[in-house]
Amino acid sequence: MIRDQFQWFGIEGLNYSVCFSAKPDYFSGTKGLADPAVRFYTKFYLEPFTLEETFEYARSLFGLPLDISQKVAAWLHEKTLGHPYFLACICEYLMATEKQIEPHKLETNWPAILDQLGREKFRSDVSQLSAKELELIHQFVRSGEGEVSAKHFSGKFQREYFARLVDKALLIHTRRGRYNLYHPLFREFLRQTQ
Repeated sequence: MIRDQFQWFGIEGLNYSVCFSAKPDYFSGTKGLADPAVRFYTKFYLEPFTLEETFEYARSLFGLPLDISQKVAAWLHEKTLGHPYFLACICEYLMATEKQIEPHKLETNWPAILDQLGREKFRSDVSQLSAKELELIHQFVRSGEGEVSAKHFSGKFQREYFARLVDKALLIHTRRGRYNLYHPLFREFLRQTQ
């Protein structure tokens, strides 16, 4: 079906770029090199933005003077750690709600921004969880910041719950027996909703 669609674009002389986002292993089930999923897409792995990239992104979006753009970028990078999705959501919110972006007023918008992220992303993340998985996620929040050892939860949770949460991209397997929530903003959302 994908091959037919691409061929139709060529026959009709339509020049479109098709872009979608997915987990890095999205095409892992693809068997052959001739499969359209492998042939027609160029994979580009999007990493977190550096502070400099965050600055360029904010400056291009808001068109602010250099000094103000640097302050806005620093605030954005501190909040998002350069995560492209969160950067885009926060900037979209600021563009929609603020007539003029002022660095000293950004923090006053933060509760509303986190609430919107909760509605648009984090509640969806949590809604896919079983009761036991949700309990494990909340245990991560209560255990403090940073990575946590699976041994910390011995007896309460079988290892399969950790694997499921890694598969759902809510936990990151940092090293043997050690895990972390996928982003500090998710942790902050969970902390506020406990």
